[in-house]
Amino acid sequence: MSTLRVAVLGGGSFGTVIANLAASNGHTTTLWLRDPEQLADMRASHENNRYLPGFSLCPELQFSDDLLTTVGSADLIFVSIPSKAFRSVITAAKPALRPDHMLVSTTKGVEKGSFALMSEILREVSGLERIGVISGPNLAKEIMAKQIAGTVAASHDEGLRDAVHQALSCPYFRVFANTDVYGVELSGALKNIYAVASGIAAAHKLGENTRAMLLTRSLAEMSRFAVHLGANPLTFLGLAGVGDLLATCSSSLSRNYQVGFAIGSGQNIEEIVEDLEQTAEGINTIHMVKHKADEMEIRMPIVSGLYEIIYNGKSLYDVVLAMMLASQSSDVEFVLPKPGEH
Repeated sequence: MSTLRVAVLGGGSFGTVIANLAASNGHTTTLWLRDPEQLADMRASHENNRYLPGFSLCPELQFSDDLLTTVGSADLIFVSIPSKAFRSVITAAKPALRPDHMLVSTTKGVEKGSFALMSEILREVSGLERIGVISGPNLAKEIMAKQIAGTVAASHDEGLRDAVHQALSCPYFRVFANTDVYGVELSGALKNIYAVASGIAAAHKLGENTRAMLLTRSLAEMSRFAVHLGANPLTFLGLAGVGDLLATCSSSLSRNYQVGFAIGSGQNIEEIVEDLEQTAEGINTIHMVKHKADEMEIRMPIVSGLYEIIYNGKSLYDVVLAMMLASQSSDVEFVLPKPGEH
């Protein structure tokens, strides 16, 4: 099997995990970081002490702050940059991009203002065709601890999907394939919203029945929204959909769950975001999806309820009561006929 040249842009927890997997598989791998302090620390310690303390990284993994050299010397480029800085980093990297480059987003978010997904930004800014995404129940600390996990690589380019499989697959990490880029990417972005809801529910010590209802209604709601935007509903039954939703809504390792738990415990949102070192994409996504759903007239009661709690100061009790007393709706999306259908 040939050795790939891999670049990973972004020194957060998941970018570090991706780089470490590729390097451990024998591929020539460079992790690009923009923070000179973090770069110096990672070179000296061969650990990501900021985000993944206590985990030693593959000795062959290289680090750099030279974006153009890192990108120019790679075949396969993973972009693990928070959504708010995603476009600016790709724009800065563009002079080093070649037509044969494979670009893969690992970022689970939506761009503020444009509502663009990361794959759309990659295509628009780079002008390249070989674009993909990876998404799944991928809590970074568990993967670093070599606990068994899987992810979904979605692209219309079979060669790119194969390259991601070659770069990352190992005895404890499996890569599954999909062609529904939009569905896989929307799954990853939307589930962050419901992790916030799950954290709030946990803080209020709501029971297992409640949690089960919240998870299944979340799945119905996110698939309804995504299908309106062109995704395949079956994607939501897979690892990137229900798999990621279950992991993120059940784990205290999830940043979005932590935000929800803090909200449910009475903290205000400004304090929470300030306290949390890593990006919690769910808060921004709630705001954007609420306005997009209203604009497209898509019913999303959980998103609307979270919006009322976070931005308008409504109590959880009032929001839940309104949901429980709402008119009857379908249990499983796409099963009951829509009004006017037979």
